[in-house]
Amino acid sequence: RTGIGYNLSDNNNNLLLGYGYIASENYINEDDKVSVNEHRIYQQFITKQTLGKLKLSHRYRFEQRFLEDDFRMRFRYFLSFNLPFSINEDNNFTWYASAYNEIFLNTESSVFDRNRLYGGLGYKLNKSVRFELGYMNQFFETSSRDQINVITFVNF
Repeated sequence: RTGIGYNLSDNNNNLLLGYGYIASENYINEDDKVSVNEHRIYQQFITKQTLGKLKLSHRYRFEQRFLEDDFRMRFRYFLSFNLPFSINEDNNFTWYASAYNEIFLNTESSVFDRNRLYGGLGYKLNKSVRFELGYMNQFFETSSRDQINVITFVNF
């Protein structure tokens, strides 16, 4: 995914226009998968808040999805929490807890697409790099899927 963003005010509110190419394998039954190539154009708004040491982030995203023989649109709402375990005199932290919930809603008759629930532990190496290890469960209309996420964030 890539995008061009604009900070509206002191980095707490951001607008972004983005593009993503997603190659995935979707289950068609319990054992069989089908490969799907998807191009996405999306618009998003992120707003950040701080409540004491707790950092909150809200992301509202609207996607136009171009699948191989189909076009779909979807709305996503993402709410994340980051709680540092300690903060030093420079207002920096190293270890933190992370949690989020993201709901996906289609614009078509089957409105509910999925819900992602995540919890993890992170380590901030420096101002630009942090690492995170966590557990995520994705709830679908008739099933769910568990996974362990190993994530590297690089900001520049």
